[in-house]
Amino acid sequence: MCKKIFAFPAIVIFIFSMGCTQEIQNKIGRAVQNYTGTDGVLDVYAGDKLVKRFIKIDKISTASGTSDSISRPYRYGYGILDKNKNLEKDPGEKKVYFEFSDYSTSYIFYENPDG
Repeated sequence: MCKKIFAFPAIVIFIFSMGCTQEIQNKIGRAVQNYTGTDGVLDVYAGDKLVKRFIKIDKISTASGTSDSISRPYRYGYGILDKNKNLEKDPGEKKVYFEFSDYSTSYIFYENPDG
């Protein structure tokens, strides 16, 4: 009986997702990820040099206009500025707001493998 109870939601989600566009499926996936949380890391580069690192990021959002809802060419979020780039929150390192351009910023966003 227990297996049937757990299988039912999975079947409903599967059937629902078959009728969704890829964009809607992506939004659902991001919503689930945002709910469960992540331990994201954002590395920002100048050429081949790592210049900034933010850790403990739960999500990065795409900016959109307040009246027209059109996506803007930058992303933003909150994370801890990892001053010494050691992937750990050290004394004095605080949570900050950040923004970066989609067009001119070289960056990598990934889940902390040690987190």
